[in-house]
Amino acid sequence: MTNLLDASRPILRRGPAVAALLAGFWLCPSPSAFAGPAFGDQAEWAQRYDADPRLAITRSNTPVLSPQTLAATEQAIEVYQQIVAKGGWEPVNATRVLRLGVSGPTVIALRKRLAASGDLDVSVGAAPIFDSFVEAGVKHFEARHGLLQTGIVSKETFDALNIPADFRLHQLEINLVRLRSYSGNLGERFVMANIPAMAVETVENGVVATHHAAGVGKIDRQSPVMMTKAIDINFNPYWTVPASIIRKDLIPRMQKNPDYLTEHKIRIFNKDNQEVQPSEIDWNTLDATNYRYRQDPGGDINSLGVVRININNPYGVYMHDTPEKGVFGDDVRFVSSGCIRVQNVRDYVTWLLKDTPGWDREHIDEAIRSGQRIDAKIATPVPVYWVYITGWGTPEGVVQFREDIYQRDGFGPVATNAASAPLPQAIQPDAQRPVSAVSTKTLEPLSDDDQQ
Repeated sequence: MTNLLDASRPILRRGPAVAALLAGFWLCPSPSAFAGPAFGDQAEWAQRYDADPRLAITRSNTPVLSPQTLAATEQAIEVYQQIVAKGGWEPVNATRVLRLGVSGPTVIALRKRLAASGDLDVSVGAAPIFDSFVEAGVKHFEARHGLLQTGIVSKETFDALNIPADFRLHQLEINLVRLRSYSGNLGERFVMANIPAMAVETVENGVVATHHAAGVGKIDRQSPVMMTKAIDINFNPYWTVPASIIRKDLIPRMQKNPDYLTEHKIRIFNKDNQEVQPSEIDWNTLDATNYRYRQDPGGDINSLGVVRININNPYGVYMHDTPEKGVFGDDVRFVSSGCIRVQNVRDYVTWLLKDTPGWDREHIDEAIRSGQRIDAKIATPVPVYWVYITGWGTPEGVVQFREDIYQRDGFGPVATNAASAPLPQAIQPDAQRPVSAVSTKTLEPLSDDDQQ
């Protein structure tokens, strides 16, 4: 979640100015504010104005589950009603990847589209050149839609750009109902995990204390929406492979690589709790489902990383670390079997245990370094809310949207002019869009557990 400058807050209170704020007409400085050659003499993309502090996008400290967000979402709905009443916006044809220096009629269409949603000031003109103003507008748009801020319009950005305005309006209306359901007293300290946003935030006294990128459930293994409490923490946990993952993942991987279990320090136990060697099992049958599989502790190999956070729930899911840190650099992090992986998990655990005697950051790091299974019971269980919010407004005047990955908004897939076919020009590795460490492995580690 990212937001605009704090300077916007006074404007929000001025009634008629709200629409202008959310439409974003103040986001980009006028070209005349900068000294330099006229546009006709030098292409603006050669200059770098987007470092100007007025274009900065900062992270909000206002919780998604808060009265302020609820009010901002109501205001955003009013603005999007006006946008729809004026005809919405035209799609941008995905003929090629657009980036700094590109020119052509598609760039003109891009400028109009960004201006329609308030990501670009109309005063910067409608020139056919992808200049620094357009790049800054694209980054602002990407930030509002949970994409990496590359300033490059590739397939993911085209897809988000070409979702119609009336769909976005309905999305806000649906999520307003969801936000209202959390308008009561959530507690002085609580955790919110927004599944479609792939994000976790800790909240204390109405302010976000820490933000965390997250990996959440795949489409076919969805993370549940629920209200629960964090009760205790396991340092250097064992991981027991559940029956579903044995069938779907473990058996196929052993068929491909007979050394998989050994390489990933997963031990096999029979019903008498006696260890069994992999060679004793016929991996071409379902005989493997008659055994219990337990992965040894170890942050570099254990699927839970170095920390597991237990939460009361009937689904057998929890929150945890991961050895595959590269996933947090991806736009899409629907990667688990229902559990939620938390980036910077030590900061998260430190916050959870701040009121538990004997568990400051130093002792947490010491417990992890020991490599031994150590448990810590949270002195006062912390409320945890796993929610499904795909659209909301912020007090800073930003309207955030996320993909309805589980198709729960009730609209189904949205057809756009940005066809799903690959773009003619692919983004190269140096295009600032990191690749997850998971995707580079021939046989990746198993996904997280759905039971102890």
